[in-house]
Amino acid sequence: MFTGLVLALGEVSGLAKSRDGARLTVTAGALAGETKIGDSIAVNGTCLTVVEIKGETLSFDLSGESLHATNLGSLRIRDRINLEPSLRPDSRMGGHFVTGHVDGVGKILSRTREGEMERIVIGVDERLAAYLVEKGSVAVDGISLTVVDVFRDSFSLVIIPHTAKMTTIGLRSAGDTVNVEVDILGKYVAKFLGKQKSGLMDVLVREGFA
Repeated sequence: MFTGLVLALGEVSGLAKSRDGARLTVTAGALAGETKIGDSIAVNGTCLTVVEIKGETLSFDLSGESLHATNLGSLRIRDRINLEPSLRPDSRMGGHFVTGHVDGVGKILSRTREGEMERIVIGVDERLAAYLVEKGSVAVDGISLTVVDVFRDSFSLVIIPHTAKMTTIGLRSAGDTVNVEVDILGKYVAKFLGKQKSGLMDVLVREGFA
């Protein structure tokens, strides 16, 4: 489990693809010294297991599914990546609950300057947009962000300078792909309402809540 609060910007130092997956190696700086083999690290929002540590570098094995379902397979040497270690029992809970299980890959459609801020519009599959709500949470490349607007197949965000400086979102351009994980609480609510539609929804309508 993660929070979407990126603790370090890493750099891709190797991506060796094979028939069944790939070995991803990243330079993680001081974070590597705090990491052990078997630890979980969110890499651009994707939960990966550390399989090797050499100095300041961490290595991860990627399955074919991870390459298919995320943007990790398109990484290149020297690309910057967001890194967040998993929560510990004594960790502060900021951001929102992020599982590290990417729901889909979105594409940045536009970036617009609004004073010191930037508005970013990200295109996604309609099935993902259905789980997003205005002022709700979403993880984009592992960054916990607040949704501003929701459209049929896209959503918008407003990025503050600090977030742009400390994460990869400040390096992204229109056309770039990003990993998107919708709020898990929203998925559970949607599933529950779907199963209870004939009962709960009737109650909500009768009581004026829907």
